[in-house]
Order: sequence, then C-alpha cells, then structure tokens
Amino acid sequence: MEKIYAKENNSLRARVFAQIKQAILEETFLPGDSLIEQKLSNSLGVSRTPVREALRQLELEGLVKTIPNKGAVVIGVSKKDIEDIYSIRMQIEALAARWSAENITDEELEELKDVVELQEFYVWKGDTVQVWQLDTKFHEIIYESCRSRPLRSTLTNFHNHIMKARALSFKTTGRAKLAVQEHRAIFEAISARDLELAEKLTKEHILNAKKNLLTGLDSE
Repeated sequence: MEKIYAKENNSLRARVFAQIKQAILEETFLPGDSLIEQKLSNSLGVSRTPVREALRQLELEGLVKTIPNKGAVVIGVSKKDIEDIYSIRMQIEALAARWSAENITDEELEELKDVVELQEFYVWKGDTVQVWQLDTKFHEIIYESCRSRPLRSTLTNFHNHIMKARALSFKTTGRAKLAVQEHRAIFEAISARDLELAEKLTKEHILNAKKNLLTGLDSE
C-alpha cells in the first residue's frame, strides 16, 4: 500500500481506514490474513493509532474480526454476503429509482443519458472495463438524484462492498451488453417520470445481475 500524508487527524484516520478497506475488498488482503498494526503503520507511513482506529471501524463493518492473541483477522465478503447484498439492493435500489424519477433534475437526466450513450459506445467497442466503470457512475447519479441521504449512503456502501463481484459479473459473456440495455430502459423510464416502471425495471436489473454473478461464482 502507498504511504499516506495528511495534516488533519480526522482526514488521516479516514484515509487509513479507506485504504485498508479497499485492500480487503480488492482481496489484496485475503480472508484469514492477519492485519498487524505495526506492519500496516510502517507500510502506510503513519503511527499505530489511526491504524488501530481503522481496524476497529472495519470490525464494526464486519470485514475483520479481533481474535484473542492473534489480533485483527480479515473476514472479507463471502458469497452469502454477496447474495444478501444483491437481495437487499433489489428492494432499496428500486426505491431509489422510483424517487429519482420523481426528483431528478434536467441536468442530472442529461448526465445519466451521457453515461448510457457512452456505455453503448464501449459495448460496441467491446471494452467491458469502461462499461463496468461507467456502471458505477450510472448508479451513483440515481443514488444522488433520489434525494435521500440515508438511501444514498446505504447503496454506496453496498456498491463498494461488491465492487470485485460486479467486475467479475461484467466479464461474463454477454452480460455487459444486456446490462447496458437495461440501463437504457431504466433511463427512459426515469426520463418519462414513470415512477412505477423505473422501480420495476430496476428490480429486474438487479435480479438479472445477481443471477449472472452467482452463476459465475459457482463456475469458479
């Protein structure tokens, strides 16, 4: 991991936490790995205090577990976690789409349209990496435009926790193209201010993504 430089304590704590969390979610640290405070503080170029605080926060999020005489051990995100997250997302992300259709601004609609058109271009080019990166932007615009801070915070956290799984899903043959077609339909429903259709299509989109991902995980 790269060394961290920050003047403010709060900023330093947040950055240490974010970097260790990212390393866990990207599986730089694997389930079962011990997270040694001194090693982490040396690699990040910080004292042990922000590392210790980050590990406490990661334990609250269920990503690590403190074991007596061993310290913090990585739990990571299990297949069951992924299944649960997709099931929860299917319900609350559909609600976000419904509220987005009600509250989205013209500027946000234009931004959402641009993302969909860029995804369609990259699907045509066969560049699934770009399609996947724009997938995050597509959902972020909907989270923001639903005008609910609790919903946005919850969904953003879920999205981050399954980042690696989402990348795997997009590599499945044909999924990127289908996902973008689903995005196009959701965008058009939101643009038409059709609350019920936006909600329905989003549920179907998340369900399809879940089925595709679990099929991929089972074949690994």
